[in-house]
Amino acid sequence: MSVSAESQVALVTGAAQGLGQHIARKLHSAGYRVVLSDIDGEAAHRAAQLLDSSGNTALGLCLDVARQSGFETALNQVLEYWGTLHVLVNNAAVTRATPVMEISAEEFNNIVNINLGGTFVGCQVIGRHMADQGYGRIINLSSLAGQNGGTSTGAHYAASKGGILTLTKVFAKELAAQGVTVNAIAPGPIDSPMVKALVPESRLPGLLAAIPVGQLGDADFIGDAVVQLARPEAAFVTGATWDINGGLFMR
Repeated sequence: MSVSAESQVALVTGAAQGLGQHIARKLHSAGYRVVLSDIDGEAAHRAAQLLDSSGNTALGLCLDVARQSGFETALNQVLEYWGTLHVLVNNAAVTRATPVMEISAEEFNNIVNINLGGTFVGCQVIGRHMADQGYGRIINLSSLAGQNGGTSTGAHYAASKGGILTLTKVFAKELAAQGVTVNAIAPGPIDSPMVKALVPESRLPGLLAAIPVGQLGDADFIGDAVVQLARPEAAFVTGATWDINGGLFMR
């Protein structure tokens, strides 16, 4: 299947705000038609309107990533609207900073089900569609927390993000022969509402001092990295994790 970036459709989960919105904006700027999905469908619609009020190149959808039926419905809506889907960015996640010995089984399961389970279902449902059409790009958002056990985030968040790294390899192997690549990006602390909610202003200087480059990451640069992995020319990159963490984790 021969495609160009200008003819492609990309679906971003958790795109109503934060990093997901930055990613959607970067894909849109690169020429992709973009589906901004979020559990808050109204917020997703508003975010899409900011990119293109005509609806020609941006679409907002309600999507609960923890439910398989959510991805199935979203896929059908995208195919009905634009007739095709080439790129999936599994970005939606919930963060909690509950101390590990205070996390209830219910809270643990809820976080893991959304973050890890949502990535699994997205890769499975959308990956099957991409395999059938013979082309696709899946980019999963992991985290530095999934590599070093986390610092400001909870154990359930860190465990879910570590699991995403493994799922990325599993689906990369499964879908490679059908022209579908599956990769992950693992950001460290970035200048975002999520990080600022987890790290009080008084602790920010200490956080910056612990980062070798001495600054927070840039959400737009992560969006640029997503665009690179989404390109048709990225066919030789699969099962990889791109670290963007200011030197906090090196390998």
